[in-house]
Amino acid sequence: MTMTPAPLVDLKGVGKHFGAVRALNEVDLSCQAGECLGLIGHNGAGKSTLMHILAGTLRADCGVLLMGGEDVRHGYSVQVARQHGIRCVFQELSLCPNLTVAENTRLMCPGLRGFGWRRKAGALIVASLDSIFPGHGINPADVVADLPIGQRQMVEIARAFTCVDEHLALVILDEPTSSLDARVAEQLLGYVRRYVESGGCVVLISHILGEMLATCDRIAVMSDGCVVDVRAARAFTHATLVESMGTVTRSQGEHYEFVSKRGSAQPVVNQRPARQQNGQTVAAWPGEIVGLAGLAGQGQSQLLVQLLRERIASGKRVALVAGDRQTDGVFSLWSIAENITISSLAALKRGALIDPQAEQAMAAEWQARMGIRTPDMNQPILSLSGGNQQKALFARALGSDSDLILMDDPMRGVDVGTKREVYAIIKEEAARGRTFIWYTTELEELDHCDHIYVFRSGQAVADVPRNELSEAQILRSSFQEEVA
Repeated sequence: MTMTPAPLVDLKGVGKHFGAVRALNEVDLSCQAGECLGLIGHNGAGKSTLMHILAGTLRADCGVLLMGGEDVRHGYSVQVARQHGIRCVFQELSLCPNLTVAENTRLMCPGLRGFGWRRKAGALIVASLDSIFPGHGINPADVVADLPIGQRQMVEIARAFTCVDEHLALVILDEPTSSLDARVAEQLLGYVRRYVESGGCVVLISHILGEMLATCDRIAVMSDGCVVDVRAARAFTHATLVESMGTVTRSQGEHYEFVSKRGSAQPVVNQRPARQQNGQTVAAWPGEIVGLAGLAGQGQSQLLVQLLRERIASGKRVALVAGDRQTDGVFSLWSIAENITISSLAALKRGALIDPQAEQAMAAEWQARMGIRTPDMNQPILSLSGGNQQKALFARALGSDSDLILMDDPMRGVDVGTKREVYAIIKEEAARGRTFIWYTTELEELDHCDHIYVFRSGQAVADVPRNELSEAQILRSSFQEEVA
């Protein structure tokens, strides 16, 4: 009788909450030496949170993390993960842009020290690059900031497979081919197969179904913080994999009478995405809420930026509610009132100057309407909680005279109560004739839209009216690959 080897890593009942948000719910998952384990699911399914826990950058709230039969959850960290041979290449690259390729290699290989360490680091990373990406054209003396994004991703991946006086057991690759062309992606996946056949383990996260089915030995499907299906990769097809991702579905309990606003006038927007290869456009009519769906980073934000620039250049009115409020939203040194009124200064003039009373009146009106919780609107914007800062950004856009409001995943990190308040105001404003184009990574938010466009690889690939909306259709369109 053959004994099944113990798992390299065994997660049992792992849970993680961020405030009231449950990111992981009693997840069970094991990783075996000599296998490539695929991890797949829609946005927010919990994939990256689970891998952050495995990599030691997040700590689980509950459950067991077994390595070599020992529970290491308490006190687990990046250092402990590395001691067990675990490396991770996250989707957000971690290279220092002002350092060279060799210097970035040294940061992850503390065993490189003493005289001539740059030469040793350069030789190691080039050897790793040569093994994974033959013909890569990268020099260890290159400054990372000078490399295109594809080559940066190649360096990040090669660095994860580079070791000095350490053993390597498991490498997590989170969307590793997102910035690689087809030839380079094929080189990487070929190397993954060679690595696992030599006894290593890889956890591969990808939204490209063909990569998963061709490269993985097993595939685990996640939905709403749970592992809902684990099978041998050969037991899946494209269709059954997409179907499995939709196992946990949204509530369809709300009944509504759908009335299309299309054809009642000329569209406010009829825009062809920059990378669109056919004649499909994204259209929006007066009073319509149009949703942009699909996996993150598939061109939705780029379309919003494209629309914003073109309308500003042509003198048309437009407002944007940014999702990354700290980078693209708030003016951090200004007051709450100033952040709200900045887009409406022309309407607040008295002669050549801004009327302070009109400015305060506008801020007070939108404080009341949006329910911004503060005793003084002249306090700095950063004195507000994150949810109230986001309300101020909505107030800025809605308080302007723009007839088109663009929203770039604006509810990230916002609590459920705030979301409901804002949803109601968006619907009120749409009923008054304003048009919204709303990119969201949350499937539930599409229920608030009149029309949905699903994006994949920079293109709108599905055009769905609200009365035909289903989670299965969104998932199929998000993950289905182009047929040659």
